[in-house]
Amino acid sequence: MFWRIVFRALRLRLQRVLIIFSALTVGASIVTAMSAVYFDINTKMSQELRTFGANFYIGSLQNGFMSESKLEQIIKEAPANLITAASPYLYGIARSELEKVVLMGVWFSDIKTLAPYWQITGSAIGVNFDDRNAMIGKALAERLNLSIGDQITLIKDASNKHSFKIKGIVEAGDATDNMLIVSLEFAQKWLDKSGLATNAFLNVKNDQGQVEQFAQKLEQEYPDLDIRPIRKVSASEGQILDKIKGLMGLISLVILLLATLCVNTTLIAIVGERSKEFALQKALGAKRTDIIKQIMTETLIIAIFAIIVGLILGYVLAQVLGITVFKAYIDMRLPVIPITIILSLCVALIAVIVPTRRALEIQTANVLKGE
Repeated sequence: MFWRIVFRALRLRLQRVLIIFSALTVGASIVTAMSAVYFDINTKMSQELRTFGANFYIGSLQNGFMSESKLEQIIKEAPANLITAASPYLYGIARSELEKVVLMGVWFSDIKTLAPYWQITGSAIGVNFDDRNAMIGKALAERLNLSIGDQITLIKDASNKHSFKIKGIVEAGDATDNMLIVSLEFAQKWLDKSGLATNAFLNVKNDQGQVEQFAQKLEQEYPDLDIRPIRKVSASEGQILDKIKGLMGLISLVILLLATLCVNTTLIAIVGERSKEFALQKALGAKRTDIIKQIMTETLIIAIFAIIVGLILGYVLAQVLGITVFKAYIDMRLPVIPITIILSLCVALIAVIVPTRRALEIQTANVLKGE
C-alpha cells in the first residue's frame, strides 16, 4: 500500500513533479560540469598558458657562462614531469660571407614549447645535433636577402668554413629576428665554448605553485647560478586558475540555491493540494514518521532520476566547455560523481524540510470538515 500511495501521488501530480525533476536536473548537470572542469582545469589551463613560453630562467652569477652539464643535472634530479621543456642558450658573434651575425645555439627539440610564439616560415628543426640546417630571424634574412633553401656560410678563418641550409625563417618580434639559430653543439664548437651556455630557459609546471618551490630548492643547491621564475608567466598561472575555480564555485552555488528554492516552493504547493489526503491518513492512524517517510521517499525517487540525467547532461556540458575554451575534451575525474550525488541529495533534503513540517502541522479535524 505504501508504494501504491507513493507512485500514485507522483503520477497524479506529474506537472509539478516535472518541475521538481527539472530543477534538480539543472542543479546536478551544472555541478557535474563545473566539477569536471574544476578537477581537469589544472592540466588544461597549464597547456593553454604554455603559449606564453618559458616560465623559468637559469643563468650564471660568475663569469657570464653556465655549464651545460649543470642544466642536465637539474633536469635529471627534478621531480618527474615537473619540467615540461628545457634548453640552454649560447650567444656569440660569428662572421658570414656577407657580414657579422649573432649566433644563437639551442636545443632544437624543445624550442617549440619554450618559444611557441615564434612564427616560422618553412619548417622547424627537430633534432639537437643537426649541423647542416639552421633557422634565421626574419630581419636578418631580409638584410642578407636569404630565403628558405638558401645557403649561408660562416667563416672562422681561411681554412675553417661551415655552410648551413636555411630551413626556417623565424618572426619572434624580439632580438631573435636578427639572429642565426643553430644547434647548441655547433655553437659551442664554433665559438670555442665547449660545454658552456649563456643561460637556460625552462617550462615548469605551476598549477600548484611548484615554480617558487623549485626555485628555492635550486638556489640552495646551486648558489653560483642565477635562478628565478619568470614571474609574469608563472604567477599568472596560479592567479588565473584560482579566479576561474572561484567563479565556477560561485556559479554552482547560485544554481544550487535557485534549485533549492524552486523545489521547496513546488513541494509546498503539492503539500497544500494534498492536505485532505494527509489529514485522512492521520485520521486512519498514520504516524508522523509515516508522513515524513512518504514525502521523503517521493522526493528521493525524483532526485535519483534527476541525478542520473544530470550526470549525463553535465558530462556533455563539460565537453562543450572544454572544446569552446580549451579546444580539448574534459576528462571525468573520480570525485565528480560523488560530489554531484551528495550536493543534489542535500538540495533535495533541504528543500523538503519546510513542506514536510507543513504536512505534519495539518489540523486533521479542521481539514476534513472543510474549514
